[in-house]
Amino acid sequence: MRKILCISIVLLCQFLNGQTADKDSVPPIEKSKWVQKNRVSLDISEVTFVNWSSGGSNSISGLLGLNSSLNYDRQNFYWKNSGKVRYGVNKQESQKLRKTEDILEIDSKIGYRKDSLTNWFFSGHLNFKSQFTNGYKYPNKDQAISKFMAPGYMFLGVGAEYGKDFDKFSFYFSPLTLKTTFVLDDDLANSGAFGVDPAIYDDNDNMIRSGQKIRNEVGILVSHFFETEMYENIKISTKLSLYTDYIDSFGNVDVDWLVVFDFKVNQFVKASLSSHLKYDDDIKIMKPTGIDNEYVEGGAKVQWKQLLGIGVAFNF
Repeated sequence: MRKILCISIVLLCQFLNGQTADKDSVPPIEKSKWVQKNRVSLDISEVTFVNWSSGGSNSISGLLGLNSSLNYDRQNFYWKNSGKVRYGVNKQESQKLRKTEDILEIDSKIGYRKDSLTNWFFSGHLNFKSQFTNGYKYPNKDQAISKFMAPGYMFLGVGAEYGKDFDKFSFYFSPLTLKTTFVLDDDLANSGAFGVDPAIYDDNDNMIRSGQKIRNEVGILVSHFFETEMYENIKISTKLSLYTDYIDSFGNVDVDWLVVFDFKVNQFVKASLSSHLKYDDDIKIMKPTGIDNEYVEGGAKVQWKQLLGIGVAFNF
């Protein structure tokens, strides 16, 4: 009996040791490589005058923004996706509601490198930009100068990207990038807005051919991103994009340069100051004729927009 009991204890110990070894040998469940980040912000500014001797107009402005990203990063492969939505309006007591900001942007990048010794990635890049609502040359609201998908821009290319920490610094070069311009509005397409071929009419103003709604170009794209913390709770980021077409006006560079200062007051309250500079030879600036609410097409000029906002932001 004693011998049987000893044998049973030995077998039980061996079984328990085997179970422990199996548990230790099971690799831990690998966490998902997908990382999602979201940020929603609201900036509001307001001015009110009551018997103010210097005069002034009551006004209120609002700017709503949503940034979202979904990224996958594993060893020598990455796939980064982001979306941006911004919409702002302004109302003064003597004027109708006016748009101050209107952005819809989707960006996707995929890259692969041979080993971890290099920071250069073979990369593909897709970028799409448009807007939500009509744009006007205020105070004229009878004729829209832009609409949803008029224009819309899509860049699709392959190249190489350098980045040790893509959240802080990256440099992308594509010798083969397709730029597609969408003008999906009959009136704007027929007028030849945003570089598409305009409609052709005969001597009696009868349309022979409607305006081009989609224009394709192939060229070189160079883009750069950099972000750093200047001081505690003050960050600066800059994003620069340069594009030139191989066939039409090679060397005539389209410029898109955004600089943003972020000031963090606390966990929720923030302020931002941005400068956005653009130049596109296909976008002709409308200039007044001297007659009320009448404009004619001028040449391409440097476009610049500056925004200062104070509000709240939530990350989730």
